[in-house]
Amino acid sequence: MRMVHTRTLRGVDLNLLLVLQALLEERHVTRAATRLGLSQSATSHALSRLRELYGDPLLVRAGRELTLSPRAERLLPRLSQGLDELGAAVADEPAFDPRTARHHFKLGSSDYGQVVLLPRLLARLARDAPGVEISVNGDSHLPELLESGEIDLAVTPSSIPRSLQTRTLFTEDFVCMVKRRSALARGKLSLSRYLAARHVVVAPSGTPGSLVDNVLSQRGLSRQIALRVPNFLVAPIVVSAADYINTGPARLARHLAEVYPLTLLPPPLPLPDFEIKLTWHARLDHDPAQRWLRQVILDLGREL
Repeated sequence: MRMVHTRTLRGVDLNLLLVLQALLEERHVTRAATRLGLSQSATSHALSRLRELYGDPLLVRAGRELTLSPRAERLLPRLSQGLDELGAAVADEPAFDPRTARHHFKLGSSDYGQVVLLPRLLARLARDAPGVEISVNGDSHLPELLESGEIDLAVTPSSIPRSLQTRTLFTEDFVCMVKRRSALARGKLSLSRYLAARHVVVAPSGTPGSLVDNVLSQRGLSRQIALRVPNFLVAPIVVSAADYINTGPARLARHLAEVYPLTLLPPPLPLPDFEIKLTWHARLDHDPAQRWLRQVILDLGREL
């Protein structure tokens, strides 16, 4: 059926359909011409072409008035509906109004991003967009979820494939967490004490190696790893219960030190900062709702 419609439309000047709608609604050539901004002769010529196209008079004189033929009576409501739908298909997409919208966004983030970002994001939504719902996916394979459309946005420090769009939210640095009033918390954390300590390492992907280990390896050094955990929120629980050390993102550590008995210390060797990125698929570039949420999160990143 769709192919039949396509073949039919190929032979039609779609502007003629606008003229037809005006003629059938006005039932008067001069009024239809005025409505369309055309001359009366051009409108009369268009009516002749329409009669030829449909094989029907469409408008029939009855005394001093024009009336619709039976074909035109049946045609008018379908024509009006079709032109309305066609107009909506080519019109600008309506703006996203967060105050009235009911919308569900799917966000991907590790527990680090969730702790740092979500409280601020939810406060902003409660104020500006009460009908917006957020669901969070903590899977470590966020680029793949963006590619598949299972999530809309991701907050991640991961390397991003070139097929995805990305903006930097903020730059993060490292701090060391140790148990408050432990031996590690007393005095300066020297490199020798750091290397001799037992470390809790967060490895979301479950694989060995980290930025810290890469820096140590470049110096011909290594640390003693006692535990690898898949998420950031386990580390402070373990560290606060025993004489372990964790080297992790400073913003998260400051949050956790307000909840757990932790002391925060600067790392005993220079560690490079890393970027936290907001990432999405190009297919969502121009979606009004997605553009709004991206800007909200980028604004929060600047505040952080």
